[in-house]
Amino acid sequence: MGKGGVIFLGILVIVIIAFLAIILKFLGIWVRALMSGAKVSMIALIGMKLRRVRPDLIIDARIRLVKSGLDYSTNDLEAHFLAGGDVINVVNSLIAADKANIELPFKQATAIDLAGRDVLEAVQTSVNPKVIDCPESGTGSSGSGMLDAVAKDGIRLLVKARVTVRANIERLVGGASEETIIARVGQGIVSAIGSSDSYKNVLENPDKISRRVLDSGLDAQTGFEIVSIDIADISVAGVANVANVGAQLETERAEADKQMRQAEAEGRRAMAVATEQEMRARVHEMKAKVVEAEAEVPRAMAQAFRDGNLGIMDYYKMKNIIADSDMRKAIAGDDSNRTTHES
Repeated sequence: MGKGGVIFLGILVIVIIAFLAIILKFLGIWVRALMSGAKVSMIALIGMKLRRVRPDLIIDARIRLVKSGLDYSTNDLEAHFLAGGDVINVVNSLIAADKANIELPFKQATAIDLAGRDVLEAVQTSVNPKVIDCPESGTGSSGSGMLDAVAKDGIRLLVKARVTVRANIERLVGGASEETIIARVGQGIVSAIGSSDSYKNVLENPDKISRRVLDSGLDAQTGFEIVSIDIADISVAGVANVANVGAQLETERAEADKQMRQAEAEGRRAMAVATEQEMRARVHEMKAKVVEAEAEVPRAMAQAFRDGNLGIMDYYKMKNIIADSDMRKAIAGDDSNRTTHES
C-alpha cells in the first residue's frame, strides 16, 4: 500500500471514529425517543445540534406530548425554542389544557409564552380560579391594605375586598393584567359607596356593593374573568376600636354641628359690630354736615348786612332770642337735675 493509501485510510478511520462518536452521543436520546413512541431520526438530532438547539430538551418535550395523546412535530418545538420561548412550560400547559378540556392551540400557547405571560399558570388559573386582594397588602389608605371611601352622609368607610378571577386564555394576549382588575374593582367600590345615602346602608348590605361592582363588567379587555367579588372587611374609619360606633359618630356629628353654629354666630356678631361701626361713622358724617351748614349762617348774615336785607336791630333781636333760648335750656336743665336729686 502506498503512502497515499495510508493517508486515505487514516482519514477514513478518523471519519468513522467521529461518526461513531456522534452516533454514541445521540444514541441514548434516539433510543429514548424510539422506546417512548416519539420516534425521531438520527439526522434530525444532528441537525438540532447544528442549529444550536438542545436535542434532549426537544425530545423530552415531544415524549411528554406523545404520552399525553398530543402530537406536535419537533420543528414546531424547535421554532419556539429558537424564538426564545420556554418549550417545557408550553408543553406542560398544552397537556394541562387538554386534560381540563380547554381549547388551547399550539400557536396561541407559544404566543402567550413569548408575550411574557406564564401560560401554564394561566391554564391552572382557568381551571382553579385565583383569589386576589383589593387593595393589595401594604397599599390602600395609609398603607393599611384598606380602600378609603366616603358615603353621602360624610362618613368614611374602610373596605377590603377579595376578587376571585379566572384566566381568560383567549384575551390573555393583549389583555390587561391583575393590577388593572384591582384598580377597577377599587374604583367601583369607592363609586358604589359614594352613591350610598348613608354608611348604615353599606354596613347593612355590603353584598349590594359587591353585586353592583360585579354587574358593571370590570373585566372587559382584561386577561381575566371575574367570578365573584366578596367584601372581606368593612369598618368606619377612626372608630374601629369603639364599642358603640353609632354613639361615637353622633357625638362627633353633634360636636361638628356645635362648631358650625358657633362659627355662624361669630359671623353674625362680626357683621353686627361692622354695622354698628358703620352707623357711628354715618352719625359723625351727619354731624359734620350740620356743623358745615351752621358755618354758612354767619356768612349768610354778613351777606344780608351788605345787601341791606338785615338791619342792626334785627341782628340784636336775633341775639336776644338766642340768649333767651339758652337761658331757658339752662333753667330746664337745672330743674331736671334738682328734681332728680330730690327724688
